[in-house]
Amino acid sequence: MQINRIVEFHKALGDLTRIRIIALLQQGPLHGQAIAGKLSLKPPTITHHMAKLREVGLIKERRDKNTIYFSLDTKALESSTQAILFLGKKEGDSEMSVTEAERAAILSNFFTPEGKLKNIPAQRKKRLVILSHIIKGLEFGRIYPEKEISEYLQQFHPDYATLRRELIITQFMYRKNGEYELNPRELWDI
Repeated sequence: MQINRIVEFHKALGDLTRIRIIALLQQGPLHGQAIAGKLSLKPPTITHHMAKLREVGLIKERRDKNTIYFSLDTKALESSTQAILFLGKKEGDSEMSVTEAERAAILSNFFTPEGKLKNIPAQRKKRLVILSHIIKGLEFGRIYPEKEISEYLQQFHPDYATLRRELIITQFMYRKNGEYELNPRELWDI
C-alpha cells in the first residue's frame, strides 16, 4: 500500500458516520435505505459516505435487481489498518530476516543457472527471499500495466499469476485498476 493510500484510508475513517457505517456492515450486508434508516440519515448522505469508503476499497457491492447491497471488505480493512505499522520497519527488522548465507542458499536452490525459478516455495520465509530477488528488475516510482508485469514475471516462472498475486499479498507491490507499482521498502512484508 502506497503512503498516500494510507493517508486516504485514514482520512476516510476520520468521519463518525463512516465509522458507524463500518460498524453496521460488520454485522452483515445492508442496502443503502437500511443504512440510512438505522443511522437516521437521508439516502444521499449515505451515497456520499459509501463513495468515500468505496474509494479506499473498504466496501463491496452486490446488485439484486434494483437494490445494491453493501458489505464490508474485512480483509482490506485489516490490511489497511496494519499498513501503518510497517512504515517504521527497516529491512532486517522482521522475524523473517535471513542471513546472507541463507539467502544465497535459497536462491541457488530455487533458481536454475539461467535464472528460471524451479518452483515457488511453499515456506513463507523462502518465498519472501525469492520475491525480493525477482523484483530487483523493477523500478521504483514506475507504474506497470498488468500485461507488462505478467510478461516480466513469466521470464522467471510460467505461473506468473501466482507470482503477481504473491507480490500484492506480501506488499512488495500495490495494484489498482490493473496497474502495478512497487511499494516503498518500509511496507514490504519482510
